This record gives sequence, structure tokens and C-alpha cells, in this order.
Amino acid sequence: MSLPDLVLVHGGAHAADCWDPTVAELRTQAPHLRVLSVDLPGRRGKRGDLGEATIADWVDSVVADIDRHRLGDIVIVGHSMAGVTIPGVVAKLGSSRVREMIFACAFVPPQGTAIVDTLGGPLGWFARRKAKTTRTTALPKSMARYAFCNGMTPEQREFTLSRLYTEAIAIVAERVDRSSLPPEVPRTWIMTTRDRALSTRSQRNSISALGGVQTLIEVDACHDVMISHPQLLAEKLIERCQARS
Repeated sequence: MSLPDLVLVHGGAHAADCWDPTVAELRTQAPHLRVLSVDLPGRRGKRGDLGEATIADWVDSVVADIDRHRLGDIVIVGHSMAGVTIPGVVAKLGSSRVREMIFACAFVPPQGTAIVDTLGGPLGWFARRKAKTTRTTALPKSMARYAFCNGMTPEQREFTLSRLYTEAIAIVAERVDRSSLPPEVPRTWIMTTRDRALSTRSQRNSISALGGVQTLIEVDACHDVMISHPQLLAEKLIERCQARS
């Protein structure tokens, strides 16, 4: 059985290292599965100007990483803010190469709108305020702890809060265009039911904006499910890859 390669794309205020606990589980549970967790530009030494970032820049960066690692057919996962990035990646690679796209508690604004237009709660207030005054920002640890870490162990919270990165405000204010997204690529949604960053209602709105999904997986977890529930998430991702083998 030939499994597709698995690509993991992080969300806002994060980098590829947020996937480390889940990647470790993937290597244990499915050592034959090739996994690539990418860094978006402007963090952990990845070249890029956060102050001038665009969604297209991030799409090109992910596609370049996939090509550089010579991956074959893929299943691609986008967490949180990567909901605006992975549709562009899928559009560039095409349905012949992408077997499935997985949105993990992701921000998917309606076509032609921006994340900042639909984001609620403390993160929405913070993003709208910062969008008026700066091009990059660092999320305060107190807000990150509230939004990302509820229900985590102390060790998981420490892991999360020690891996926060400066983010590009322009991305949350940029209007999305999914007109080139191939409709035939299967879509899965991982819904985190204890999420403070993106409520289940907001996630369902994102699913509607996407045009629906074929598979819905509910997980009793906080927003950073890849840190709080790495074993369970790894199991679910392996199942999705096996379904597309």
C-alpha cells in the first residue's frame, strides 16, 4: 500500500515546530509515512519580510518546499490561519497531485473577504486594532495562553508559549480568492470543540464558506490540537492518508 506524503502547514504566531509532538507520533505510528512540516517565510531563519507578506508569497513558499523535498502525491493539512494558504497550494499543485486537503480548526473567510472581517473574540479585537497601526506583531503570551492552551498540561502550555513567533498583520487583512481551487479535491475538517480561538460556530461558518467538506472529525480539544492531542491527531491523519492510498 503506497501512502501519499503528508504536508503540515502551521497557523498564525506559530512555526513548523508546533507540529513536533504530532510528527513524533506519526513517526512512531507510521514510520513509512513521509512527513514534511513547513516554516512559512519570516520565522526560524526562513527568508521573508513579514512586513510585506502576502498570501501568494506563503503559497509559493509551501509549493517550493514540497518541490525541494521531492514529494509525490500529497495530503496537505492547514492549521488555523493556514486556512487561507492551503487552498492556493492545492490550486497550484492541482487535483492530480493533491489527494486530500485537511483543515484543522482553520480560518476560512467567505470568498472576497479577509480573516479580520470574520474573526471574533479577543483575537479579533487584537487583530483589528493592530491592523490599523503596524505591519507585524507578536501575540501577548497571556492572550496566546487563553486562545491556544485551555485544557493543556503545564508541560504542553510551556511548549506552546515558548514557540510563539512574530506574525504578519497584512495576511489577516488580505482578501482571499479561492476561485482557482479545484472542487474535486476531497476536503476534511478537524473540528476542535473546546476551541477558544475559533468556536465551533465559527468553524461551521468556515466550512460553509469553503462550500462544505466530505469528512468532519470532531476532537474534544483546544485550538492547538497538534500539541494537546498529538497521539489522537496522528491517528486521524494516518487514517486520512490510508483512505487516499
